[in-house]
Amino acid sequence: MPLQILGINHTTAPVDIRERLVIPESRLAAALNSLTAVKGIQAGVIVSTCNRTELYCETEFEEVQPLTTWLAQYHNLASKNIDSFIYSYRQESAIRHVLRVASGLDSMILGEPQVLGQIKNAYQTAIDHHSLGIYLNRLFQHTFSAAKQIRSSTGIGCSPVSVAYAAVTLARQIFASLEKQTILLVGAGKTIELAARHLHNSGRSRMIIANRNHEHARRLARQFDAFAIELSEIERHLAEADIVISSTASEQPVITVEQARQAIDNRHHRPMLMVDIAVPRDIEPAIETLEDIYLYSIDDMQDIIRENIKSREAAAEEAQSIIDEHVNRFTGWMRARDAVPTIRGIRDRAETLKSEATAKAQKQLSTGRAPDDVINELAHNLTNRLIHAPCARLHEAGFHQQENIIETARHLFYLDDES
Repeated sequence: MPLQILGINHTTAPVDIRERLVIPESRLAAALNSLTAVKGIQAGVIVSTCNRTELYCETEFEEVQPLTTWLAQYHNLASKNIDSFIYSYRQESAIRHVLRVASGLDSMILGEPQVLGQIKNAYQTAIDHHSLGIYLNRLFQHTFSAAKQIRSSTGIGCSPVSVAYAAVTLARQIFASLEKQTILLVGAGKTIELAARHLHNSGRSRMIIANRNHEHARRLARQFDAFAIELSEIERHLAEADIVISSTASEQPVITVEQARQAIDNRHHRPMLMVDIAVPRDIEPAIETLEDIYLYSIDDMQDIIRENIKSREAAAEEAQSIIDEHVNRFTGWMRARDAVPTIRGIRDRAETLKSEATAKAQKQLSTGRAPDDVINELAHNLTNRLIHAPCARLHEAGFHQQENIIETARHLFYLDDES
């Protein structure tokens, strides 16, 4: 059963491509149903985050084109428009890839923990919608085990490195101090919560949190002595913000060019920093053409992040050895699964021979034949019938000098085992 992964990520596709291939959580169930309805795809899991969209599949085919075609058609694109951004993995390389992703070794931020939670959510969604097969289920169990081991036994997550941390670092580089700045945080998810925590620890003076769900915004705001507003109120408060950091799950921009133009006019052109770490993007890209607004996307964070990952690189080498171990264990399990039909066939044949021999022995006993004679004949006949076919095949192998078959038989029956 081929395991296949197809996807794009931050290393193969820029943000304007990634955002076109995002599958929002609200559409994930429908996407799974559509994916597993494709002929030859027996099971699937979809992981879609700001940095990657990936399809994890059990397939009856080995070629990658059906997966590429589905991904393109699902987003109303031609395959040729995404072919150059796509990567794919099969079997062992697919196993290694998912382990690396879940452990944070394939992330923009080396060792970041957030992707593991996103993969767990994707796994649970696949369970809920019955799109998870035997191999994928076992693979994800191995994946979670490996990620936990890496997180607990290496220093991969020790340094404060994340997209949120990078965004706050950028703000510190542009403004001499954050204590006198007003910061507008758009969203209320994990990334914004982490950004709020970094800002709060930096001693900022004023922070506004905007979210579509006002209660979520208020809950987060209470943790950091911030002020909560709804998304619909952004236009009214945008001019107050010296710094905007945005990360929502919106499929449409939440800050438009016109809103930004009005805000910078109201600020009398005092500089404003905008950091958009959402995919699809929250802030209209054309805003970067406005004077006195400095707009950075998630891709712009990479240079900052690279400077902060050096302390994690040694831990990543340790993590890779753990991944190698789990890859070997899982591929061994898959190979063992391949032997199951043969093992079942041997057992079924042995059971048939046993049943026939037992029935014959019982019939002999019922006629009054001596039990010792019946038992001896049963053992003799059953032994001969069990070994007849293998012995005949070994004679044939010897005649044709098929030494590999003979060696395998010696190994199979422990004939070279001194014990």
